[in-house]
Amino acid sequence: MKRLSLTRATGSVFTLVAVLVLGLSGCQTTEEPVVEPPPATSEFTDADTAPPPVEPETPVAAPRTVISIAPVYFDFDKSDVQGDSVETLKTAARLLGESGARISISGHCDNRGSEEYNLALGERRAAAVRRYLSNLGVPLQQMNIVSYGELRPSAEGNTESAWALNRRAEFELAD
Repeated sequence: MKRLSLTRATGSVFTLVAVLVLGLSGCQTTEEPVVEPPPATSEFTDADTAPPPVEPETPVAAPRTVISIAPVYFDFDKSDVQGDSVETLKTAARLLGESGARISISGHCDNRGSEEYNLALGERRAAAVRRYLSNLGVPLQQMNIVSYGELRPSAEGNTESAWALNRRAEFELAD
């Protein structure tokens, strides 16, 4: 019987292990990602098959509430709401109730009287209109008032017809 020496068997095992380790580690590969080329286009490509161009979205502003309320006119040196303004104010109350819009009511006067007196009278006129609308159900916090007195005339001149157009309360949307 033949006997192998221990050193010769150990060497053979060592050689076998070394070959396996080197063989397995030396053949390691890494995969690179596959990048697909963009689709070829030509002048003969059908436009219906090409994807539409992507346009950046632009923000759309919310539509601003637009309400139009006719002015309310007053008699000379008065701040009481007249009977011919009732329908205008009922319409205004309905529009304000539906829209929830905030408004500014401006009081105006003709050019007779002092500037201080006309500013006070314009404020009384605007306040009378606000009070009337409030009685029709429009919340007070939805309305503010301002007086311009004689500073913003609607009509120029010193005639009764010009003065009558200047004695008014107007409505503007508040920001």
